[in-house]
Amino acid sequence: MSIIAKSTPWKGNWIWGGSEQSPRNEWRWFRSSFVCPRDLEISAKAVLWITADSRYELYVNGTRVGRGPVRYYSTDIFYDGHEIGYLLRRGEVNTIAVQAMHFGVSNFAYLRGRGGLLAQLDAISGDQEITLAKTGADWKTFVHAGQDPAISRMSCQTAFAERIDGRQLAEDWTSTDYSDADWQQATVIGPVGMEPWVRLHPRDIPYLTEEPVLPTRVISLNRVVPYRLTAFIDAYHLMKTPGEENANQIRFCGAFATVLRLREEAEVKVVLHVGGLGIVRLGERLYTEEQLEGEPPLAHIRAQLPAGDHLLLYTVYGPEHGHSNRVGVDADQEIEWISPLEAEVGYGEPMSPFVRIGPSFTYTCIDYVDQYELFSSWETEKIRFADRISSLSSIDDLRESGYPLESVPHGLANGEDSFMPQFAKRESEAYSVPANLQRIAVASTDPGVVPLFDDGDTEFMLDFGKEWSGFLEFELEAEAGVTVDWYGIEYRKDTYVQHTFGLDNTLRYVTREGIQRYASPVRRGLRYLIVTVRGANKPVLVRDVRLVQSNYPAPEIGVFQCSDDRLGRVWDLSKHTTKLCMEDTFVDCPAYEQTFWVGDSRNEALVNYYTFGGTDIVERCLRLVPGSEFQTPLYGDQVPSAWTSVIPNWTFFWIVACREYAEHTGNRSFAAEMLPPILSTLRQYLTLLNSDDLLDMKGWNLLDWAPIDQPDDGIVTHQNVMLKKALEEAVAIAEFAGTPERGKECAEFAVRMKSAINRHLWSDERKAYLDCIHPGGRRSSVFSMQTQVMALLADVAEGERYATLNAYLTATPEGFVPIGSPFMSFFYYETLMKNGNVQWMLDDIRDNYGFMLDNDATTCWEMYGHTTMNRANENDLTRSHCHAWSAAPGYFLGAYVLGVRPAAPGWAKVVIEPSNGDLRWAKGTVPLPLSGCIDVAWEAEKGEISSLVVTAPEHTELDIRVPAACTVNIRRVKQLPESG
Repeated sequence: MSIIAKSTPWKGNWIWGGSEQSPRNEWRWFRSSFVCPRDLEISAKAVLWITADSRYELYVNGTRVGRGPVRYYSTDIFYDGHEIGYLLRRGEVNTIAVQAMHFGVSNFAYLRGRGGLLAQLDAISGDQEITLAKTGADWKTFVHAGQDPAISRMSCQTAFAERIDGRQLAEDWTSTDYSDADWQQATVIGPVGMEPWVRLHPRDIPYLTEEPVLPTRVISLNRVVPYRLTAFIDAYHLMKTPGEENANQIRFCGAFATVLRLREEAEVKVVLHVGGLGIVRLGERLYTEEQLEGEPPLAHIRAQLPAGDHLLLYTVYGPEHGHSNRVGVDADQEIEWISPLEAEVGYGEPMSPFVRIGPSFTYTCIDYVDQYELFSSWETEKIRFADRISSLSSIDDLRESGYPLESVPHGLANGEDSFMPQFAKRESEAYSVPANLQRIAVASTDPGVVPLFDDGDTEFMLDFGKEWSGFLEFELEAEAGVTVDWYGIEYRKDTYVQHTFGLDNTLRYVTREGIQRYASPVRRGLRYLIVTVRGANKPVLVRDVRLVQSNYPAPEIGVFQCSDDRLGRVWDLSKHTTKLCMEDTFVDCPAYEQTFWVGDSRNEALVNYYTFGGTDIVERCLRLVPGSEFQTPLYGDQVPSAWTSVIPNWTFFWIVACREYAEHTGNRSFAAEMLPPILSTLRQYLTLLNSDDLLDMKGWNLLDWAPIDQPDDGIVTHQNVMLKKALEEAVAIAEFAGTPERGKECAEFAVRMKSAINRHLWSDERKAYLDCIHPGGRRSSVFSMQTQVMALLADVAEGERYATLNAYLTATPEGFVPIGSPFMSFFYYETLMKNGNVQWMLDDIRDNYGFMLDNDATTCWEMYGHTTMNRANENDLTRSHCHAWSAAPGYFLGAYVLGVRPAAPGWAKVVIEPSNGDLRWAKGTVPLPLSGCIDVAWEAEKGEISSLVVTAPEHTELDIRVPAACTVNIRRVKQLPESG
């Protein structure tokens, strides 16, 4: 469906229900019925305009029409227009049904507003427009009875995991025949233009795809027994002040406690999956973090405890960003946990068995603000708090401690967690997979039959063949009350499972009697799906398990093949990775975060240009960035987000991406519109230059996940060279926009910064740029390839220095920090290509990306296998197994091996300059930004290109650069007029 905007005024009002403006994790159903005029023409255009805070799913007469809106800032929300004329029943009652999902908490893709739904159905019949339905007090609403809001966050970046009670679902609630007589009237909360949704904008990209993907096989079957007790605790919410309006990191000093009750003596094991864990008390014994058994995140303690009540207490300090604490308790005898304040709970909100102690100190972390005094106070209080808490050895001590002591509500901590039981298992016993269970993985009407065990639960694993991103659907036949846990992971090898620590990628579904179907509205990324059936007395039948793959509608126009099949497979990895990371914006990964990281998207945009040719998603991403100015004039590193954070390089990469997009599309008006915010943020950065004309600032001064010296304060060399480059990019944008005079100040500062970098940040002794100068003037002793690559890329080094650094690209000096991530390799390949060193790049791709292929990768990893940074467990090969910042081959193989690159704005002129390296042949297709594509096929003999075939649109000027002896064949295709 094409993008459309509303041309007439809104008549509908914002509506919601219930008494809370912004309820936590509330899914709410809305319905409205109307009679469609009998004389409405069959061909009449009928558009249902809709938006909601936070997300919606829309149904018309029982048919799901779409979901949205695209991510937004609360003040500037987007609306959708769905053409539904084909679904209307003339002369009959029609029903609009909406499932609105309000997060009630901020995250990395949503800033907390309030619950709200706005919709209006307009039809055009002849020359007349009539409104058939609009949101108002006549709409009915009902809280989704089967969805449990008391569940943990999926991650700090996203909203919530999912727990659904099928016994409470009404599958036909979207149909016209369903009776909503016992539903409440919706509450009108205000007209269009009310706060927080001050401005409404039409959707700015096409609707995302929905493509069912079935599993390929069942690869394992196990009898499992989980720990007797497991729970999550939302420590972030409980320790944070003042509330949910932001998603900033916090540091605090606090503790949680519960009472373990044993009827008989038993050995008790406690697993604590907690960030910032301090001391742990179990009964009479106190444990420090060093005394825990095992490795984080599965550190645990064991103790032999007598019958009776025993205090379990742990201190926690952060830094905390929204991940839940998880606690697992197991014993060889019956055990339960109760609240230390059990007698004081009363009849109000249901409480969990946990109490919160403190916080005695808490503060919100802002990475670009000097918070040294707060940090020092926090470290001092940590010692004092731990000392006082360590003396609490009983429940009475706890009550008399003087610290704030409150029961934790059920909604913020409870045992309905389905993530902890995935790895907190008492027993796991493998069985061969029977043929009738394998039927789950085929498109058959015959169901898969889940075998049962008398003394445990049934766990099996589905393989979807590749990584995917979308919405889980399934059909079951079962008795009532069976719990079925669905858990998505990205990697396993033999019996090893890489659990998604930091991501609760689960869905817990409790069955009703008979056949039932469920379609989840929660996006998740996975390759493997672990399914655990708990509490069944009769075999459970499973049909039609699928993941509805959903991504930006990107036709797979780009193609690359060559004489080295390994490189072709790597290109396919890059393409599939980028596809999965193109949602309503680019996202870093489809599983862990689903976040639009500004710096990542520059490289992702270039890969997309060569694999899919998408342009409006790039423009949407670039336009979102200045919207973060209300948080910081330096612009946020992920947007639209409630985490106020600055990675200066990410802002600088955004400026580069703006210039590249404007030239890629030939869009001079875009350049003119983006120039003011670009100049605005650059002026803010220039105020942070010190007297030596060097950027000297506090921030998250990141470039690569590697042990380079990139402190959060001081003069970081790679940031200085990128600011110099960003200033020059602003000059180029001003010139492209037709206002070169507006770039004069940037040009002057770029010259000054280049001189300052060479004067102060070069080491004659090491013949390289040092990584940084720390606050106080201490020069770093660390030298890294990252810093040298960025200096080359930004044209800082000249003459002998340039020649020296260029030699380092293929002969890393001893002691220099190597490149740590495929993201950094993108810039490394750019510097290699400046000198035409294709062979070295091909070998590097074969080595690093080949390692991924050898380990069954179907998408590009976030990290290389040789680094252990940014992982939950150093034995894992990477954290995220699908990360589009890593998809560099998707760009470079097309741009330099095929050799297709733009030579004029909008690709009106194209250079064809293939590079063969050690390849014998290559062929492929590169999309053009407006229409059409360029096909290239070449062969090489004796190390040189010997024949070349190019197919291109007739009006595209070609600049072909091949050896004189090469045979060139050019084919032309006609182009449709632009209006076509």
